[in-house]
Amino acid sequence: MIRLNALLLLPLLAVPSFAQVGPWPSWRGPQHSGLAPGATPPTTWSETENVAWKAALPGTGKSTPIIQGEHIYLVNAVPTRPATAEELAKRKPMDGRGSAPTDDILAFLVIAIDAKNGEVVWESSVTERLQLGGIHSTNGYSSFSPVTDGEKLFVSLGSNGIYCLDLKTGDVLWEYEIGPQTMRREFGEAGSPALAGDLLIVVADQEEDSYIYALDKNTGKLRWKQARDENSTWTAPFVIEQAGNLQIVVNGKTAVRSYQAQDGALLWHCSGQTTNPIPTPVSDGKTVVVTSGYRGAAMMQFPLDKRSDLRDVENGVLWEHSTGTPYVPSPVLVDGKVYVLSGNTGRISCVDYATGKVLVDRQRLDLGNVYASILAAGGHLYVTDRDGLTAVLKHGEELEVVSMNQLAEPVDASPVAVGNVLYLRSDTSLYAIKNK
Repeated sequence: MIRLNALLLLPLLAVPSFAQVGPWPSWRGPQHSGLAPGATPPTTWSETENVAWKAALPGTGKSTPIIQGEHIYLVNAVPTRPATAEELAKRKPMDGRGSAPTDDILAFLVIAIDAKNGEVVWESSVTERLQLGGIHSTNGYSSFSPVTDGEKLFVSLGSNGIYCLDLKTGDVLWEYEIGPQTMRREFGEAGSPALAGDLLIVVADQEEDSYIYALDKNTGKLRWKQARDENSTWTAPFVIEQAGNLQIVVNGKTAVRSYQAQDGALLWHCSGQTTNPIPTPVSDGKTVVVTSGYRGAAMMQFPLDKRSDLRDVENGVLWEHSTGTPYVPSPVLVDGKVYVLSGNTGRISCVDYATGKVLVDRQRLDLGNVYASILAAGGHLYVTDRDGLTAVLKHGEELEVVSMNQLAEPVDASPVAVGNVLYLRSDTSLYAIKNK
């Protein structure tokens, strides 16, 4: 189903109208869209072909790395010792369907890696804790990507704390506790933080007492905090500049909401998303497209200049779809087109951003389940499945598969491209892929 509003088709901007530091400063890149501007990474590789280096990582992690200058930054959880009986007694009984938490004390390592050779520049253990809740069998304990402003590195670990580190040394500058989170069915936590001017934005949606937090990025002091009528989600806040002001768009089962970055005031909201909304939105700077795809399908375009409940506002919803939308993977916006996967499958669609017209409808790729979000770089799309197989496609109104590329390790993190290098991380390794 599609509903098109032909009365208001907003012009498409090349990129959102706000600047970002670094080649890949946050989990969806410099334009928050999954697009790697100017990057020309390889289109063919294997475990033995075009791998510039492969770095073994301590512990495990699921999050997408970020890149600033010549360094790659990521977060991993590393077992340190078995918990004592007294420590284990502090846990509450599990009441969900997730995996039981590890009985080891975990150290959370923030790691800086030299992008030229894969060598560790520094490691910083920001905290060591017993995990009080379980996780989904496909989740991990460090599923949040960091974010940087070019001088400091910001890491959210949810229940395990929020940290600001010196980008050059790894020294912890401040930390903030949001407290233990109670997640649906012991599925664990995820949802990377975002920067909005001098604020660090963290969404903490759980089974009760859900909030969005704004911390002063320089001091870690709480600037504002707003309650959210949501249960557990695993989504990331999306920051966009509109008419000189920053908005924070956050997906949600009850409603998509936009908050004023300055004080957290609710600007607009709209119902209609599915259960477990995860994908990060994409935007052209005047409108925003939000998707979800678990137990249903929803894809909607909203204007950023409206207020109140957009269901009650003329032209509040510009177009919408209810088929072929993603569950975990975030969409990518490039050349005026949005590319989305259907659920967690390798079926890909292309939708015209301005009109909502479906140009490609769920074209099947020879991939397994996909958690990684789509990357656009060098005129190609990169779609990586959970078995480490990546499809490379020429994008446009016709999607041509250029190559299929297999690595030896499974991949859940999203691909990253900077310059002529593609970075892929598994739970335990980081690959730099470059034409030789």
